[in-house]
Amino acid sequence: MSLIPSFFGRRSSNVFDPFSLDVWDPFQGFSLSTEFPSSARETTAVANARIDWKETPEAHLFKVDVPGLKKEEVKVEVEDGGILQISGERSKEQEEKNDKWHRIERSSGKFCRRFRLPENTKLEQVKAAMENGVLTVTVPKEEVKKPEVKAIDISG
Repeated sequence: MSLIPSFFGRRSSNVFDPFSLDVWDPFQGFSLSTEFPSSARETTAVANARIDWKETPEAHLFKVDVPGLKKEEVKVEVEDGGILQISGERSKEQEEKNDKWHRIERSSGKFCRRFRLPENTKLEQVKAAMENGVLTVTVPKEEVKKPEVKAIDISG
């Protein structure tokens, strides 16, 4: 892990990472003021849901920050070829004609993140759980089979 933070603010972005299918966004981290039309504000933070990917001896763990979303608004899929896709959508609040907004910082819109899983994963046993605005996806790993050593008697 690097001790120097990335210039563009991502903790673990690496264009050479074979497991990440994310596309670099040159405007990530820049906030839009309320002077822009609402359609421009919809593509902020939720479009780039933050994900931590950790590998343990037993599994790959993905933790996704999705505050304010219900489990029905988030979808976890495994595609052919070992691609894990996590997507969802936060709906925009209804605006009343008499409402006067002073600040809009919460984001709305869709997000979709895709990851190529290593070959040693059990794709049929993927599990997902959501608690306190954090989605946890567990992808179990296949057991590493140790080579069996057989002693051979030497005659003579």
